[in-house]
Amino acid sequence: MTGERLTPQGTQYQRVVVKLGSNVLTAGTDSLDLVTMAHLVEQVAVLLDRGVALTVVTSGAIVAGRQRLRAHREARSLPTRGVESRQALAAIGQSRVMALWDELFEQRQVPIAQALLTRRDLADRLGYLNARNTLLNLLDLRVVPIVNENDVVSVEEISDSKIGDNDNLSAQVANLVDADLLLILTDIAGLYTSNPSRDASARLIERVERVDESILRAASGAPGERGTGGMATKVQAARTATSHGAHVVLADGRAREIALRVVAGEPVGTHFLPTGDRIESRRRYLLSGLQARGRVVVDEGAARALLAGGKSLLPAGVTACEGDFQRGDVVRVFSADGLHLASGLANYESDEIGRILGKHSDEIVGILGYEYGDEVIHRNNLVLV
Repeated sequence: MTGERLTPQGTQYQRVVVKLGSNVLTAGTDSLDLVTMAHLVEQVAVLLDRGVALTVVTSGAIVAGRQRLRAHREARSLPTRGVESRQALAAIGQSRVMALWDELFEQRQVPIAQALLTRRDLADRLGYLNARNTLLNLLDLRVVPIVNENDVVSVEEISDSKIGDNDNLSAQVANLVDADLLLILTDIAGLYTSNPSRDASARLIERVERVDESILRAASGAPGERGTGGMATKVQAARTATSHGAHVVLADGRAREIALRVVAGEPVGTHFLPTGDRIESRRRYLLSGLQARGRVVVDEGAARALLAGGKSLLPAGVTACEGDFQRGDVVRVFSADGLHLASGLANYESDEIGRILGKHSDEIVGILGYEYGDEVIHRNNLVLV
């Protein structure tokens, strides 16, 4: 990160998830490196100014926990082995990581929010809906979500499972927020044909159209010293994200202005091309008659608001609710004359909608005693026919 300063222009991607590994955040040391973190924050702030919506998936809690304990006791007494020891270190370090991010982003007047997720959150229908709604609302507010696996309770991550690592978490987050790009920053320039530390003939693979057996073989190898994943988990994450329609770039997080260069479209690192269509895949899911569990009927004003685009469905515009469905189920939206207008994920179950239909959003708490948002269907979870 030395030499002439670059300020690449352009924003080829509008919604980006950046995954920061421990080996990047420590700059190859045993402690979090504030200079590196500040440089990454500066790039995120520039991208925000250019209208890019950013989500950060961060590692570093275990490193920060070990660093904090080291300051209070002899190194030989630090816990180093076992799931419980690493969970303890994560619990100690998580607040430190967030405090550092908060301090650095505040210097750039960028608000952040912490989001701790587990696989269970994303596998459960309601957990998925809650996480998606929260993250998308934060992006609408131009707040940067700082996401991490909940290491204190997630044994899968701590025990070095290739399913629960932050690489694969970042791929799931990219799908969760409909990201155009997942940028995985690590301490290597990208994916090589073989391990470059062992094979002098290894060459960088600049473009991957599909993750096949040859790519998986190239990615095989041990995890990094401080991280919980290796190249294999990064390629695994790339395969997940590209199948949902996102571009994935694997690059060296220590390189100068790396995030700005990638978002501007500069060919850096290894670029995994999408193998699926994100928008069309979501449209098919929401509009499928097999997925629908019920229907709501809306008045003329709500119909106009939906058809104009970019509007959520509020309870005031609902005139009828049919079927027995749960929160998070797909429901179809019809006009008073029976025209299918849209489909989306319900923020409330059918009985609840029956009680709040025709009411203003600020009346929801008074009627139900709680609320899951102002909308019956949020615009981020709705597609027009």
